[in-house]
Amino acid sequence: MIVLGVILLIIGFLAGISILWTIGIILLVIGLILWVLGAVGHAVGGRKHYW
Repeated sequence: MIVLGVILLIIGFLAGISILWTIGIILLVIGLILWVLGAVGHAVGGRKHYW
């Protein structure tokens, strides 16, 4: 999810498409939150690691 967010950020920035930029930021933030929650040991979606 983090990688997809970064890819969408880059494509949105280079192509000038603001909706891709916005979706990229949202996916990046959600991915980082899930990564941090999994790293500190909280179960995310019933799993210790969301991947």
